[in-house]
Amino acid sequence: MTVLSDGDLQITLPDGVAGRKFDDDASHGLSHCMKRVDFIVDLIDKILFVEFKDPDNPAARPKDRRCFMEKFGSGTLDNELKKKYRDSFLYEWASGRASKPIYYLVLIGASALSAAELLARTDALKRQIPVVGPGNRSWVKPFIAGCAVMNIDAWNRELPHYPVSRISP
Repeated sequence: MTVLSDGDLQITLPDGVAGRKFDDDASHGLSHCMKRVDFIVDLIDKILFVEFKDPDNPAARPKDRRCFMEKFGSGTLDNELKKKYRDSFLYEWASGRASKPIYYLVLIGASALSAAELLARTDALKRQIPVVGPGNRSWVKPFIAGCAVMNIDAWNRELPHYPVSRISP
């Protein structure tokens, strides 16, 4: 079993599943010019790019929580998330490791978010990346298989084999 953590959140990967922290200088080394997702999980048939955002972190200041939720609600966060995906994809592609379909999963550690809010952000992110090409046609060479924005409850419901939990009690 592998546990990957960032701040107060952690994801537990079952035995045999390879995952690595990508958002650190030791494994990336180009933070001066490229954004990066938090983790990369390599499954048999796909790759998961995982990004954690945690406004409910017990150590977060109320002002930072409010600022994050404003960015989330206004769609400003979508642009930031798009850049993290594209730069991480480019890095992995240039390194020869983007050989399977890639799914981008964004975990928002905010229990107050509704399913409708998460779906709206997922749809907006799909347009920002973009998941489909011009005229809503499939790309000849897809660079993303799909993406989703979830909170902890939705993540654990949809991905029970890769549970996310809080580190703090």
